[in-house]
Amino acid sequence: MKGFLLAIFLVFCFNTTFAQHSDEVKNLKDLKTYQDSLKTLGKTFVNNPDEMERKNANYKFIKMLVAALKVPHSFNYPFDSLKSISIINAPDNRFRILSWHVMNQDGSYRYYGTIQINTGNNLLMYPLEDQTPFIKNPEDSVTDNHRWYGAQYYKIIRVAAAKPYYTLLGWKGNNVRSTKKVIEVLSFDKDNKPSLGMPVFDGDAKYRKRVVFEYTRQASMLLRFVPDQQLIVFDHLSPPDQKMKDHPETFGPDLSYDGFKLKNGRWVLVENLDMRNIPQTEDEGYVDPKAQAIIDKKSIPLRRKN
Repeated sequence: MKGFLLAIFLVFCFNTTFAQHSDEVKNLKDLKTYQDSLKTLGKTFVNNPDEMERKNANYKFIKMLVAALKVPHSFNYPFDSLKSISIINAPDNRFRILSWHVMNQDGSYRYYGTIQINTGNNLLMYPLEDQTPFIKNPEDSVTDNHRWYGAQYYKIIRVAAAKPYYTLLGWKGNNVRSTKKVIEVLSFDKDNKPSLGMPVFDGDAKYRKRVVFEYTRQASMLLRFVPDQQLIVFDHLSPPDQKMKDHPETFGPDLSYDGFKLKNGRWVLVENLDMRNIPQTEDEGYVDPKAQAIIDKKSIPLRRKN
């Protein structure tokens, strides 16, 4: 009798394992199929010279991405051949952010994204809704995913403070005259709902909730994290002359560097950094989204390297 029960148990275990394996194979197949379709749509919303075609492709992309993320265990699927968007995981793997942009005909940008929480089998995500034009004082504002100061993120830094939070580095194409980069703060409440912005940046006799840099579209700006020094380093931006000090769209790097040093859970401004003591590497994991576009110059402005 014991032998019979053992045989039944082993058959049950085998069938369960086989079913689980079959489900995993099906899920992977479904996700690869979605990825192939998303790649095609992504190329369209990045490269197509017609604004309406770009926007239509993006709307289809959003619907298909949501369907893909509903596949069980999609959080573990890297979508690594999907180059039209940025996908970055938090260092503790608690969540990941998928973010991207679509260029408008006038050279401005609209941002899209979602925060996918690592829940295992069930989908929990928070769509990011770009409300940039309505956030008049971004450095003084605390918002949520429905009122997002849109950007395309390339780095997540976990900060173990009294209330743990995550610092995000992002690229923010602005318009035909200027580009922006952003240091954002993301935190979660006890129900995993996100909040954006937190007064953790000390410097210039003020406490900022996020940091926004603006500079001429003709220039390139360094903004990256140096983990060994717990330091966010960036180019110091200056106007070409003092007459333009109130026109950040004319600013550019002046060959000096500042940073935010992590101290007691806060980012403290440090000026005039000696770059000889900082490794000279590119922004980790950052792919300039402008380099992906092959766009008709007569249709919309080419994205310059910045």
